[in-house]
Amino acid sequence: MEWQGNRGTGTSSYRDYGRENLVRADGKLHEIAGSSDKTFHGNPERWNPEELLLAALSQCHMLSYLHVATNRGVVVTAYTDSPEGVMEQTVDGGGHFTLAVLKPIVTVSSSEMIEEALSAHREASQKCFIANSVNFEVRHEPEILVG
Repeated sequence: MEWQGNRGTGTSSYRDYGRENLVRADGKLHEIAGSSDKTFHGNPERWNPEELLLAALSQCHMLSYLHVATNRGVVVTAYTDSPEGVMEQTVDGGGHFTLAVLKPIVTVSSSEMIEEALSAHREASQKCFIANSVNFEVRHEPEILVG
């Protein structure tokens, strides 16, 4: 991770520096352009840590879900998610997540798979490393489509 926000005077005051950063790792093809949330003087065109955490929860659940679905004979043909998070700011200026809600829309190949596709979300949640590493509730509101 590299900070890119020195505008010439470093962190001489709260408004004098940018929050832009680049996240890189050896062997990765692309870097991630990061910043803080706009509320904290960040660049809204870049990913902020809170968005990345929600994305990690969503991606981990999807990957666990696809594994569980395969093991259960559920043929998934499409998967999207629009996760949301609830955060609480503390009096000292910090804060934390209190809830994340994953809203996966899963398309399966047959109507006979709907019940199994729904129940697979519980097992996938138990297998997700990221969801099992956070100290707040990760709720699931799945929708199953047939296509």
